[in-house]
Amino acid sequence: MRTNGIRDSPGDCRYLPIGEHGLIGDLRTVALVGTNGTIDWYCCPRFDSPSVFGSLLDADKGGAFELCADIPATTKQFYFPDTNVLITRFFASDGVGEIQDFMPIPEDAQEADRHRLIRRVSCVRGAIPFRARIAPRFDYARQPHTVQQDGSRITFASPTLTLALFASVPLETDGQDVWSRFTLREGDFAVFALDRVGGSVEPRGCPVEEAEKEFGDTVRFWRQWLSRSRYRGRWREVVHRSALTLKLLTYAPSGGIVAAPTTSLPEQLYGPRNWDYRYVWVRDAAFCVYALLRLGFVDEAEAFMGFLSKHVSLACDADNPAPPLQIMYGIDGREDLPEQELNHLEGYRKSAPVRIGNAAAEQLQLDIYGALIDSIYLYNKWGRPISHDRWQEVCTLVNWVSNNWDQPDEGIWETRGGRKNFVYSRLMCWVAIERAMRIAGQRGLPADIVRWRQARDTIYRDIMRHGWSEPLQAFVQHFDDEVLDASILMMPLAKFVSPTDPRWLSTLDALGDGLVSDSLVYRYDPLASPDGLEGPEGTFSICSFWYVEALARAGRLDEARLAFEKMLTYANHLGLYAEEIGHTGEQLGNFPQAITHLALISAAFNLDQALG
Repeated sequence: MRTNGIRDSPGDCRYLPIGEHGLIGDLRTVALVGTNGTIDWYCCPRFDSPSVFGSLLDADKGGAFELCADIPATTKQFYFPDTNVLITRFFASDGVGEIQDFMPIPEDAQEADRHRLIRRVSCVRGAIPFRARIAPRFDYARQPHTVQQDGSRITFASPTLTLALFASVPLETDGQDVWSRFTLREGDFAVFALDRVGGSVEPRGCPVEEAEKEFGDTVRFWRQWLSRSRYRGRWREVVHRSALTLKLLTYAPSGGIVAAPTTSLPEQLYGPRNWDYRYVWVRDAAFCVYALLRLGFVDEAEAFMGFLSKHVSLACDADNPAPPLQIMYGIDGREDLPEQELNHLEGYRKSAPVRIGNAAAEQLQLDIYGALIDSIYLYNKWGRPISHDRWQEVCTLVNWVSNNWDQPDEGIWETRGGRKNFVYSRLMCWVAIERAMRIAGQRGLPADIVRWRQARDTIYRDIMRHGWSEPLQAFVQHFDDEVLDASILMMPLAKFVSPTDPRWLSTLDALGDGLVSDSLVYRYDPLASPDGLEGPEGTFSICSFWYVEALARAGRLDEARLAFEKMLTYANHLGLYAEEIGHTGEQLGNFPQAITHLALISAAFNLDQALG
């Protein structure tokens, strides 16, 4: 466990390290809770809504819900076992206190619109004084608000959102913020409950007894959900934490899973690599369906496929070179995700810019077609057979891929340095066609197999001819070049090449020598392959788990297990991963990242199988 005194250096004491946070949520939005007890990121009512508490991106202007011991104390943070109920403990000279943070998940749709956030405070030993400060800043700190007090209820009203705060302890206000100081003795409880109100959602109190019931109901929900897992392998605790995290990142009304619940957390401090990840990436589809089905969460896989079926239309003109799919969509399926910078916010530790929206939605990334068709193949195999209409759409889409696989694109890493002939993009076009051919063969479905086979085989030969570097003795980032890229680790995972093929084993060695540092894997070298952005970046956690799986499939089990165990030490104190790991082991980028946890599940599952 870590204490709240730990900081990455050089640092800004106004900001906790990214990894010093836990996550709570209600399957519609989440809140990030620091090890100091502060909620410094919360968007309401949805993942992609403007922030209410955003001090993670501007400690002075962003707004926060502070709650902590009012005397010097160290803290430790953990999840109530097998749940997403987060507990932050305060250890002081006079006693021990704790905060139980959670968001109830009611079955009633109207009550779900309340998005209740409960902070249940207790003293478990001795006596502890606490202090609280609730300082919302609506619409990324762009909208003013009013404060109205009515006994134990405070109403924060902005032009677009109204929140009601209920507390079992006395509250004071200065007309903008609210604060409280109170002391609890052993066995005492205090409750803060923050609700979205308005429309059909009426204000409702939350006495201590109701908070206790909500706590029990929330624990029961998460434990019942997790009990459906079929995973019984060596790494049950970390796999189940990843599963619980993925469930938290699911937007229940649509079934979509956000890439991450945050925006603009930097991949490099003071660099420009700050992006908004609160959207659904098509690329995550295959990884998502594979991991969920492997664990036995068929309903969640079906919900994600439902999102794709409803919002990601496969209907297209196979003769039109315009791409039929976007790489990402809003959690409600919307396509318009304009990118803008919020210049009034300083950014995490002054790492501007802060961005909302994502211009990468307009990029051409051909690998998404392989990911999408692979997810349909997996769902058809392990879930439920796809319909006739869906198959017709798949055929049209595969015909489009057969016609357009050789276009240069921006690639999996969404580079902004111009289009290139990326090997990974070609690989996943091969996957799109090959998986469609498998579905046709397994189900006896009609398809233009001759045309597909010709395109598939042409892609294969092209990769072997132009994606292979004789000097490096390795597959490379893009055609006829000498740059390594960690996305190539997907070659044996996608069954494009045998995991023991001499060419692949040579590539694995080259990647290990060129991109791997203590089991951590860099995506590529931006100096050798300029990506249109300045500065270096950390190692990419998803690539590190791909590396584990590639080693396992190659039969190098001791190396694979050691690399996996090392990767587990880079998780934060709760088992969560951001997008990247920095030079000194710190979490960088948006947090937590869904696809990293999907890759962890896949690596654990396949390493378990290989070890027997």
